[in-house]
Amino acid sequence: MKTKHMMGIGSVIPVIFWGTLTVCGYVMGDYNHLTRLVSELGAMGTGTQYMFTAGLLTCAILSVLFVIGLCQECKMRKISMIPAWIILTFSISLAGAALFPLPLRQHLWAGMPSIALFLSPLAALILWRGEKAPANLRLWAIVSLAVMLLGFLAFMPEVLGAWPGLKQRFFHIGWSLWFIGLGRGFIGEGAGGD
Repeated sequence: MKTKHMMGIGSVIPVIFWGTLTVCGYVMGDYNHLTRLVSELGAMGTGTQYMFTAGLLTCAILSVLFVIGLCQECKMRKISMIPAWIILTFSISLAGAALFPLPLRQHLWAGMPSIALFLSPLAALILWRGEKAPANLRLWAIVSLAVMLLGFLAFMPEVLGAWPGLKQRFFHIGWSLWFIGLGRGFIGEGAGGD
């Protein structure tokens, strides 16, 4: 697979993720995206469990391909691969959340590595400087980092307490923006392997 195609996956993953959430929420019927958690869509025994699992596993596999493409681009440009490698924490979490649905205890542990994902745009801001880094990526990194950090409100029950789904979705919007920005940033400047 060409690096350019792997970079394009950065925009596909959010579409599949949000599409899965939307369809599963619709099928569930009484699901409110602002008040209920994402994982409830894939809970054991729900009518959407297997659809949710398939969507998350697809995103996890595509995320690994995306990381491979990012690493190839970083190597070609001679810039640090650390921001790309950090994304693997998210890939692992997606797969874990899919394979260990609620209410399994492993579900919580499987989701924990994704907390480190905010370090990817932060590392990019620090490590990807100069002419070899995509020029337009700084704004994507700043915006996605800010939105992802809003997701940490999920650990503050007193803030927006009635809206746990909204707080969780800040994180998901943030990584979606980061993936889109990464893919477009590298493709826009001619991804290798064309």
